[in-house]
Amino acid sequence: MTESFKASDLIITPATTFKEKPDPSGLVFGTVFTDNMLTIEWSLASGWEKPYIKPLENLSLHPASSSLHYAVELFEGMKAYRGVDGKIRLFRPTLNMDRMARSARRATLPCFDQNELLECIRKLVEVEKEWVPYSTAASLYIRPTLIGTEPSLGVKKPTRALLYVILSPVGPYFASGSFNPISLWADPKYVRAWKGGTGDCKLGGNYGSSIYAQQEALELGCQQVLWLYGEDHQITEVGTMNLFLYWINEDGENELATPPLDGIILPGVTRQSILDLARNWGEFKVSERYITMSDLTAALEENRVKEMFGAGTACIVCPISKILYKGKHLHIPTMENGPQLTTRFLNKLSDIQYGREDSDWAMLVS
Repeated sequence: MTESFKASDLIITPATTFKEKPDPSGLVFGTVFTDNMLTIEWSLASGWEKPYIKPLENLSLHPASSSLHYAVELFEGMKAYRGVDGKIRLFRPTLNMDRMARSARRATLPCFDQNELLECIRKLVEVEKEWVPYSTAASLYIRPTLIGTEPSLGVKKPTRALLYVILSPVGPYFASGSFNPISLWADPKYVRAWKGGTGDCKLGGNYGSSIYAQQEALELGCQQVLWLYGEDHQITEVGTMNLFLYWINEDGENELATPPLDGIILPGVTRQSILDLARNWGEFKVSERYITMSDLTAALEENRVKEMFGAGTACIVCPISKILYKGKHLHIPTMENGPQLTTRFLNKLSDIQYGREDSDWAMLVS
């Protein structure tokens, strides 16, 4: 019984026929995939099998597989970037591995050695290095996935699982381009996550159940949902992103605020990086605190709001310009204020990702 697979056991039988690489400027998020994938099987009886890098192919699953019926599955989202020096980098990938291990525990899926998985992913990206776009406006999205393949309709911890990683070259996440502001729909009738739930893990069920609300937001002329929680309408997340507010707080201080990791917020890698940068700069107060819609509307009325933005791997940062709440359009003056801070975070993080600036947050692939 093997506790974890080993990257040193990796068996590589790569594709011999190759797809044409797409033009980076015309990429639609997550629609084009590379020639190869990583797969690692697990069973209760024999533990982890050897990891394989092999041609991308469809999965063969028993129709009773627990991932298909009970959403016993999870995923991660990370990227490989081709730097201005031609080198390929990953951005703080150990944080993704930590989060994936936490999600696996919550989903009763098997544990693994995070360093071994990261090395397998590094090898996969190395095999697919020509798929990392030659562009600083595009990247190679990495989607590690772990699914229960228990061939039984019993609602129970799976005795079989499959870990796989697929790669997809991507351009800007939002169709509107990489730095156009978005409008949000805030309505408490739909909830993304709740105390004691799975909102702090990257489980597919969190995302599938959000699509209905997202459709309603689009019908109302908004691009994303601003997820509210509780009787006091706490602001939690925006779409699939963490949320930041840069404002003059109730005490008259310049403050960058984001909701705390209390179990309903996904601990984003970009979120953590923004907090780390801002605390390191030491130029304004940085808080993980609750913010309600009444806090926000009061601050807007008193002209205390400077910038509001979403943050995530797919988009880095995304400015917010409008919120539809209780039938009213609230104007958020993000773009009128530069947006100085949002732009500063975007530039700093992309400089590290694309190798314009040295940082121990960047891990070299090759």
